[in-house]
Amino acid sequence: MEKQTLVRLNSSFEEYAYEQDGIEYWLARELQDLLGYADWRNFSNIIDKARESCKTSGEAVSDHFVDVTKTIAMPKGASKDVPDIMLTRYACYLIAQNGDPKKEQIAFAQSYFAIQTRKQELMEERIRLMERLHAREKLATTETELSKNIYERGIDNKGFANIRSKGDWALFGGNNTSAMKRKLGIAENRPLADFLPTITISAKQLATEITNFNVHSNNMRGETKITSEHVKNNFDVRALLGKSGIKPEQLPAEEDIKKLERRVKAGDKEIAKKKLTPRKNK
Repeated sequence: MEKQTLVRLNSSFEEYAYEQDGIEYWLARELQDLLGYADWRNFSNIIDKARESCKTSGEAVSDHFVDVTKTIAMPKGASKDVPDIMLTRYACYLIAQNGDPKKEQIAFAQSYFAIQTRKQELMEERIRLMERLHAREKLATTETELSKNIYERGIDNKGFANIRSKGDWALFGGNNTSAMKRKLGIAENRPLADFLPTITISAKQLATEITNFNVHSNNMRGETKITSEHVKNNFDVRALLGKSGIKPEQLPAEEDIKKLERRVKAGDKEIAKKKLTPRKNK
């Protein structure tokens, strides 16, 4: 396909895109023209196949194919309502995949929507990674606050480690920190939280935050009393998770958060590098 054709088609597909509530979409009758189909009936058959593909992939068809009515102009100033469909990027991708690849427009659309869909997937993945990083940072901050709080009450590093391990014992259904590390295959010298999923990190943070609040508010003293408080809070958070069928000790370990952090930073540097690279004159 010639470069001029690629530029023209890319411009057309971009121009026909709409946005609603932050979601990009195309209208089926306009996509019909973009893909070179003269007959709506034939194009409707392709849309039906795309709906089936969507269903087979496990996605909700109604999330990607939304029936609407479009008003079109008729002769002598009249107008007519015709059925139309709002299509997400993924829906357009499925339509292109079910179209005739011999058509120039279909061949372009298959690549165009595949790339755009991949960009969306990468963006969603990055958001999930950032959420996990932020949850881990928040837990570290809360644990630091608790450690300072209890050190002022005469509890040393060993005592703090015991309190935290007993809290893990309550949260993880009888598995203390060391037991969970063995269960998940984590080295003893690495923090358990660096390998936990976001939901579990957030659970630990909430329990620790409550402990920190009550220790400070009630001026608690002594390792035994503070341990009891921390165990109770972790039991309560575990019960809350249990209402949604979540058992923290059964969730698999996730990627080392240190590696994740390096990958995100490397990606940010690459993006910054691209922004700063001047465009060469042709």
